[in-house]
Amino acid sequence: MVPVMGPEPTPGFVTALRFRATDPVALLGHLRSAIDLLATFDGFVDARLARAVDEGDLISLTLGWTTVGAYRRALSSYDVKVSVVPLLSLAVDEPTAYEVLQVTDEHGTITASGTLAADAGTVSLGHAAAERVAPEPS
Repeated sequence: MVPVMGPEPTPGFVTALRFRATDPVALLGHLRSAIDLLATFDGFVDARLARAVDEGDLISLTLGWTTVGAYRRALSSYDVKVSVVPLLSLAVDEPTAYEVLQVTDEHGTITASGTLAADAGTVSLGHAAAERVAPEPS
């Protein structure tokens, strides 16, 4: 879900979406097409499409990106707005955007401090508590 570890690893950003499918086969086809398009954008890292083993109508899509900005730029593309965004809007209504705080793979573990401001839970969009607020420790 993140770039390969190296001397300067980038923990990255992921989106995790779940879908309740009335027609799982059709939904999987649409999601595969969406992945093919999203994979053409700079900053795309990987995609994982999965199905719950005990609920065949529950489909999961996880997309890895280098940064939230890369994801937002991909979503702002005309082709994505027309063909992918309407599909993603069918996901279960829950938070879908996550910053990666730790990655463990065969190369070891890396951690990131995160960029979530300490006052993120108390300040609404468009309003700042201060000129700059330090990130929340993770």
